[in-house]
Amino acid sequence: MEFNEYQNKAKETAEYPNSLNGAVFYTAIGLAGEVGELLNKIKKIARDNITLDKDDIAYELGDILWYLSELARAMNIDLDYVAIKNLEKLRSRKERGTIHGSGDHR
Repeated sequence: MEFNEYQNKAKETAEYPNSLNGAVFYTAIGLAGEVGELLNKIKKIARDNITLDKDDIAYELGDILWYLSELARAMNIDLDYVAIKNLEKLRSRKERGTIHGSGDHR
């Protein structure tokens, strides 16, 4: 499945405020909440020394993907574009030897 195809299918299940600000805030806060849920599961794996439950992690990653997709859509950004720009940035950093470090524009 292509990212834009996922984004189009994801919007079919979107129910949140229709205004631009409402959609952006709702999806951004939802994204942060889902990342928190993923981190909590990972914390418990480390704390309790248990085996990673692949399906549990996949469900959380799926929720993160959904909120990311909807946040991008609320801001009129295609996920394919996000993926391409990210890979271009990382490739450039690797070629310039700046993949390590911090800052968006290194």
